[in-house]
Amino acid sequence: MEVGVFFTAGDGAIDIAEVARTAEALGFGSLWLGEHVVLPVEYERVYPASETGEAPEYAGLLSSPLIALARAAAVTKTIRLGTGVCLLPLHEPISLAKDIATLDRDSGGRFLFGVGAGWMREETEILGGDFARRWRQIKDQVTAMKTLWSEEVAQHTGPYTRFPPVRLHPKPATRPHPPVLLGGASPRIFDRVAAWAEGWIPGISSVEEMREGLEKLTLAARAHDRDPATLTKVAFGLPGCLRRRDEIEALRGMGIDHTTIWLDQREEGVLGELEALARATLG
Repeated sequence: MEVGVFFTAGDGAIDIAEVARTAEALGFGSLWLGEHVVLPVEYERVYPASETGEAPEYAGLLSSPLIALARAAAVTKTIRLGTGVCLLPLHEPISLAKDIATLDRDSGGRFLFGVGAGWMREETEILGGDFARRWRQIKDQVTAMKTLWSEEVAQHTGPYTRFPPVRLHPKPATRPHPPVLLGGASPRIFDRVAAWAEGWIPGISSVEEMREGLEKLTLAARAHDRDPATLTKVAFGLPGCLRRRDEIEALRGMGIDHTTIWLDQREEGVLGELEALARATLG
């Protein structure tokens, strides 16, 4: 199992290159970035991880994750690079597929494509997404992107994405394409992962949450005639969680592929935080 870190790169944060170099040197196996494109001034306060429903301050400061991960890739050699998560309904999928293929190729196949639906209706609709049916949109987008990555001549006709026969290059280094990992823990996510994705990346606050989710994912995989062991499982720790070695070892024993620790600090102090986390969690 790889132990990785999640960093809120962007305005007010240290250069992502410094974080990536330090994390790799300390032995962390993956680096993950989140996404918001715009933060509307007026929006319904329904953020699920806040008592007030207010979006966290960093949400309006985040860098474009693929561009920041490209900078991280350029100064590292082995650390895996992931989106935790890319809000796919905010994007046009053809150009996004090309950007991801470029990043995966140039990084030597290190990209992990965490995908989420997002909680902010206003942001989604500003960028042209169908918030009410966003998972239907994501499925169509993912299907189209996989076709572009894996086929020499690709075409797709779906409810949201349509294109005639085209060629898209470069192809990703990971064949047939980078793994698509779906975020979320709603009852329907397990069927979605088992039906058309390569893995699951839920935000969790405890080892027990992950254990309970894995049981449901196993049942869904078997219902779709898939071996649960072939699905990538990422325990994406929420702020303050999964920072002890006993938690890391418990997840390792459950067959988790990646555990991600949320970095609290964003400025120079994050380098010391990384060193402390390495001592506390890496064996």
